[in-house]
Amino acid sequence: MQKLMTKFTQLREQANLHIDEGLALKLGYSTRMLYRFESGESEPRPAVIHTLKSIIKDRQAPKLDSKFRFIDLFAGIGGLRRGFEPLGGECVFTSEWNKYAAQTYRENYPDDNHIIDGDITDIKACDIPEHDLLLAGFPCQPFSLAGVSKKNSLGRAHGFHCDTQGTLFFDVARIIEYHQPRVFLLENVKNLASHDKGNTFKRIMNTLENDLEYQVQTRVIDAKAYVPQHRERIFIIGFRDANDFDIDDLAIPASATGPRMKDILHPGDGTEPFDAQFTGGPKRKVLDKYTLSDKLWAYLQNYKAKHEAKGNGFGFGLVYPDSVSRTLSARYYKDGSEILVDQGSRKNPRRLTPRECARLMGFDSLNGSDFKIPVSDTQAYKQFGNAVAVPVVEAVARHLVPWLLEEVIQDQKAAQRIA
Repeated sequence: MQKLMTKFTQLREQANLHIDEGLALKLGYSTRMLYRFESGESEPRPAVIHTLKSIIKDRQAPKLDSKFRFIDLFAGIGGLRRGFEPLGGECVFTSEWNKYAAQTYRENYPDDNHIIDGDITDIKACDIPEHDLLLAGFPCQPFSLAGVSKKNSLGRAHGFHCDTQGTLFFDVARIIEYHQPRVFLLENVKNLASHDKGNTFKRIMNTLENDLEYQVQTRVIDAKAYVPQHRERIFIIGFRDANDFDIDDLAIPASATGPRMKDILHPGDGTEPFDAQFTGGPKRKVLDKYTLSDKLWAYLQNYKAKHEAKGNGFGFGLVYPDSVSRTLSARYYKDGSEILVDQGSRKNPRRLTPRECARLMGFDSLNGSDFKIPVSDTQAYKQFGNAVAVPVVEAVARHLVPWLLEEVIQDQKAAQRIA
């Protein structure tokens, strides 16, 4: 008796796709899991079925421009952009107030046909081009509960015009209100959800869901599945129109099999391309300036011992070839204490080089060196410490963009019918 094909198999064959690494990457699952879907051993998540149907629709429909337009707010050095642009996105507006971050951004996106605007609080929403997707890694600022209560008692404005006024989130909200993009993606530290006993997050969600009327979902994702770094960030995704998108359908690889520090460190054996900025000599050893001085190393050891005696966990973090590091922070330039590379008993530990930071954050591939770093080490450490882990954004983008493109294409079809 012939075995019935699973729904997954029917759609896969209709889309003329084969189970391979390419399909696994597109769907966000391992090839092993795809074979389980194929055999009926496991039921695919709705997002898998949706993606396959979208591929079929796209192949059957007349050829349309499937690009989408996005804006990059609080852009930093372009971490969010790097996830979406390769999937058909066109960046039409960038805002970043820090001149050094803007310098790095401009070096890595030299072909932009728009300038990098500065302070977002000075930018009028009407001066921002129309866009399908809004990206923003906005800073978290405290919301004044006392100030809001006073305004409410006086019968003054409410909603986000009151609750978020004076915070940088307000500027994101007013742009969303004016342009009504199909989708927004906001990124922030995990602690945003618990800031001020959760009140800050409640106000943000109230603004997005009730005042701006978006369908909003959130998820905290740890980058250690993609890079050798424990780095948890919250992603807030909102759709203007209701659909079946589910951020929890995004499959995260097992962190136990993820990269380790040896995959991003300078090998120091001569196999790496010449990079005088960070390494030297025939073996491309890391420059001595990154090794801690005796004075600083003694201070960090004493500081850790003092806090250990008190039962605290404060202190430096040594990493080895098979380690996963702590979170890289913007203060790394001060002493590098959260991620110090062990160099054996005969030599003090060292800081990561900015190139290694670029790899640790996914701006470069694990052993790559393509990302341009035109600023001082101090500024580079601040920039990477404030950035988002690019491979995480890439994974979120692959999961999100098919839903976005579906809406873009539907609008294009409607415009064709009218024409």
